[in-house]
Amino acid sequence: MNIASRLKQARKSRGYTQDSLANAIGVSRGVISNIEYEKAEPQALVIRAICDILRIDEHWLISGEGKMERNSELEKNSRLLSDIYNSAKELSEEEQDYILDMIKTFQKHRESIADNKES
Repeated sequence: MNIASRLKQARKSRGYTQDSLANAIGVSRGVISNIEYEKAEPQALVIRAICDILRIDEHWLISGEGKMERNSELEKNSRLLSDIYNSAKELSEEEQDYILDMIKTFQKHRESIADNKES
């Protein structure tokens, strides 16, 4: 199985036509068709967009190794950390330090509760 057949498999399993996938990532249908018919090598940017829309693992699409499905827990954690970063970068350094202190205080509190449950 090559990238063309993996793309076609993933696209169909997610219920996309070539047209709908192309529209979703902002390219022409020909881009998707050319990849699936091995007429063109996909650009890295197109691969990333396809994987984001189809929620599939980029390494699997390129190499066929691993699983088609993304690690949803890892993806969720990555999105959460990205959201936290984007929110925090707008704060002053003092505000960022305050938020970090709050997180550390919460962690200590959570650990003490866990310790009490074990006792």
